[in-house]
Amino acid sequence: MLKRRNDFQRVYRKGRSLANRYFVLYVFESEELSGRVGFAAGKKLGCAVKRNRVKRLLRESYRLHSPELRPGIALLLVGRQAMLDVKCPVVEKAFLSLGKKAGIFKKD
Repeated sequence: MLKRRNDFQRVYRKGRSLANRYFVLYVFESEELSGRVGFAAGKKLGCAVKRNRVKRLLRESYRLHSPELRPGIALLLVGRQAMLDVKCPVVEKAFLSLGKKAGIFKKD
């Protein structure tokens, strides 16, 4: 898990980003931060209840597909406003499509 501010900032600055309407995915190739993931939801999304729900949806989508991820990458998922009105399967589908574009999954 990414917890320190420095780690978040490094992934923001040096990682490449891909986005869809539900969230932004930052991918950072790093052996030091390998296998780490962070979840964020800004105050623009609303009160703490709404922000926590967005982070829960992101964590669940990540949890379901974490064994399929390739090693050597750190991820940061940042929720967007459209995520407040959707259920988990929609977010999971968005995570899979964005992950395939970013190339974060292992080759079969």
